[in-house]
Amino acid sequence: MKLPRDISGDELVKRLARFGYHITRQTGSHLRLTSLVMDTEHHLTIPNHDSIKVGTFAAILGEIAHYLQIDREQLLEELFGD
Repeated sequence: MKLPRDISGDELVKRLARFGYHITRQTGSHLRLTSLVMDTEHHLTIPNHDSIKVGTFAAILGEIAHYLQIDREQLLEELFGD
């Protein structure tokens, strides 16, 4: 599955809620998310922009997939495979 090119920070936060991520703080235009799904805290910082750059988005997804112990394709399917 190809990466979506027009995902916003707000939309990503909404989609990540299914994996237990919630906003713990905001500094400027960056949101700090935290999840406890895997019995350890995982912190993630995402830009709250209208469109997240593709490289940044790919890095965020890689970090989440590593934390959840799934491959990136499976994560993409669960997030965007409506």
